[in-house]
Amino acid sequence: MSPAPPRHVPVLGRQAIELLNPRDGGIYIDATFGAGGYSRAILDVAGTRVVGIDRDRSAILGGFDLVDRSRGKLTLVEDRFSNLAEICAAQGFAAVDGVVMDVGVSSMQLDEAERGFSFRLGGPLDMRMGNDGPTAADVIAKASETDLANIIYIFGEERHSRAVARAIVAARKEAPIATTRALADIVAKVVRSKPGEIHPATRTFQALRIFVNAELDELHLALAAAERVLKPGGRLVVVSFHSLEDRIVKNFMAERGKAGGGSRHLPEIALAPPSFAILTKRPVAPDDAEISANPRARSAKLRAAERTEAPAHAAASLPAWPTLHDVMRGG
Repeated sequence: MSPAPPRHVPVLGRQAIELLNPRDGGIYIDATFGAGGYSRAILDVAGTRVVGIDRDRSAILGGFDLVDRSRGKLTLVEDRFSNLAEICAAQGFAAVDGVVMDVGVSSMQLDEAERGFSFRLGGPLDMRMGNDGPTAADVIAKASETDLANIIYIFGEERHSRAVARAIVAARKEAPIATTRALADIVAKVVRSKPGEIHPATRTFQALRIFVNAELDELHLALAAAERVLKPGGRLVVVSFHSLEDRIVKNFMAERGKAGGGSRHLPEIALAPPSFAILTKRPVAPDDAEISANPRARSAKLRAAERTEAPAHAAASLPAWPTLHDVMRGG
């Protein structure tokens, strides 16, 4: 592939690629293509092939130049990463050598005011990673006060969720809440912060973004899909940026990494053999130099595991938290 300077260096990119350990002849899934940082690094290894997935059409369009320069080694697919098993099958890959994910909103999305992800940039209250479904403004307009409080508390871990929901409902009676700044101003009136602390609207915006994009359900499904498509010895590498995501990844790997064996009292009830061997006993965190160069990296955690010979575990049910379908139907 002809050389070109990368547009974007992913957080913990070096460590992620080292743990992914791409090899000549390997097939890899970049489950969150974004600006293509992981894909570029994988393609630098001779003989590799990459399938890049992103639900954001602008990311796919921005990757076409890399597709051309890869000379057939990179395929891009506009889709949700929860569908990665079906995507692999459609590309003719029964199994792959590695899956890498950088979970959550990308720097590119945050920097585009018209996408409505950031309260620091004036723009429409959109927050959709894809091009379909209700926007954050739709949720703000239609969800009940109880649903709004639950969404903000569960997905934003905001202690003042009830006060925020109450303020939103009061404000929308006066006028539609259609912009990021309008919502940020409403939240800032009921959530106080001291100098040096995060903006008062941070957790509410996080909650709405996660909810609108069903991000946590997507992550649950993507991890289970990766388990199904990875070859024995294949590696799963996940970088997350807040506690909700990291908890899901940690619990998934811990459960899949448990040694089997029945109870001496109930020997016929045996645990499924471990489908992964954990490579990171503790999460890998960015060093001071990376945080200084990219403040967004400060909360990042990387976890990795290697697929064993054991069959994939049965997929667990998704958590019973608020869903977009129920909220939009019930409003």
